[in-house]
Amino acid sequence: MKKIEVNEVFKEDWNRVLNHIANLFFEDSKIVVSADDAELSFRFQYSIDKDYAIHTNCELEVDGQTYTSNYSIRYESEGTEKEQGIRMKRALSHVMLDVLEQYTGMTQQWGILTGVRPTKLYHKYRKQGLKEEEIFAILKKDYRISDSKIALMREIVKRQLETIPDLDEIGKELSVYIGVPFCPTKCAYCTFPAYAIASNRKAGRVESFIDGLHIEIRAMGKWLKENNMNITSVYWGGGTPTSIEAHEMDALYQTMFESFPNPEKIREITVEAGRPDTITIEKIEVLKKWGIDRISVNPQSYTDETLKAIGRHHSVQETIDKFWLSRNAGMNNINMDLIIGLPNEGIEEFQHSLDESGKMQPESLTVHTLSFKRASEMTHNKDKYKVADRDTVTKMMEMASAWTAENGYVPYYLYRQKNILGNLENVGYCKPGEESIYNIVIMEEVQTILGIGCGASTKFVNPLTGKITQFHNPKDPAAYIMTFEEAIEKKIEMLNDLYHTEVKQ
Repeated sequence: MKKIEVNEVFKEDWNRVLNHIANLFFEDSKIVVSADDAELSFRFQYSIDKDYAIHTNCELEVDGQTYTSNYSIRYESEGTEKEQGIRMKRALSHVMLDVLEQYTGMTQQWGILTGVRPTKLYHKYRKQGLKEEEIFAILKKDYRISDSKIALMREIVKRQLETIPDLDEIGKELSVYIGVPFCPTKCAYCTFPAYAIASNRKAGRVESFIDGLHIEIRAMGKWLKENNMNITSVYWGGGTPTSIEAHEMDALYQTMFESFPNPEKIREITVEAGRPDTITIEKIEVLKKWGIDRISVNPQSYTDETLKAIGRHHSVQETIDKFWLSRNAGMNNINMDLIIGLPNEGIEEFQHSLDESGKMQPESLTVHTLSFKRASEMTHNKDKYKVADRDTVTKMMEMASAWTAENGYVPYYLYRQKNILGNLENVGYCKPGEESIYNIVIMEEVQTILGIGCGASTKFVNPLTGKITQFHNPKDPAAYIMTFEEAIEKKIEMLNDLYHTEVKQ
């Protein structure tokens, strides 16, 4: 751990932001006010003048050297107390990042951005009426984002608006996420609700969960019908929703189509069939029966040793076989995921994964950068998993960008995560016209996402103010079975509050 000294006691949220900046350069750091054994010492100065201008200065002393940075920005109004705090944190981050870049020689392509949704920031300035060149200037000067990342953001925003022309008004509708929390096994990097289906089937929890899920789908569908709410998209995730049996899937889809309002107006339905070892011809026939042809078949890697190391109990060949099984059976919109930086993988292994992807040409390819999520098995046992260094993962991302362009893919959404290797990003690429509507609306937070099922989070987005509130269903199947009825009541209460409707008797 890198111990970092600062010259005053900051507010907790200020400390948290500065810690995020420090962790872009060091694997782990701790900020303290004074310490004899501190490895780096920062001295900050900051002020706000009567013209609403913020001025910040930072001096870094380390190894007998001093690095300095100054930054000023003027605002048109005083702003609320909350806005003032955000502005100051951003200005302090600016000078801290600058001196750390001077000291380390590292350049952070995403600048001071540590949040999940960079393109949401671009949309914000777009909706304020700023022109492309004005947005570019702000992102470069005030957020220190590189030219290439700004260009990526601009390209993605343009693609999103072509895919969903009514993106700015889509808050009048909502989308639905349905969580099925079972998988054959749990991957080492995963923190999603993913419980081994065999043991839960034996304990009777699978059947009980599915019974509860039918009830929840019907109850939420009833509210949606009574309140004339149209659904934009539906995403079946988890876990792996194709872990359950074909007849169980069939019954759930029937309940969905019977319960949801105006199913013919739903623009997109996706089923995450991410684990190839769950895909069968019977399940594909069920998907076809209900007109669902958008699925995922996720390799993550095309190296068997890697799959074994991360806990995916299927082979590379099974991934390939199940892709072609799905394609030949009529699945016309298949996504595949690759992960950059998996244990013991370097340039050669990732190039092999790209080459294998090229043979299949899925409609979309999502390129994730490995993130050490706090609750994952991989994070708890870092010594066991040797991952690629910063330069290598950066090269891999460049390889993915070049490969997708050469193969006719375009980027259409991106997001970032804490503790992501190389301070990079996850990018969704697709063949033009095959963009996932759900991926766009959830990342840009432009409408409410109603969560149904185990581990499902509901994100209530106020269509007028954009204010976001959340409600989380239990992650554990046993807890869900006990409490799903309470969750239904709470979500209906929150929906009524959000859309200003009266509870219907």
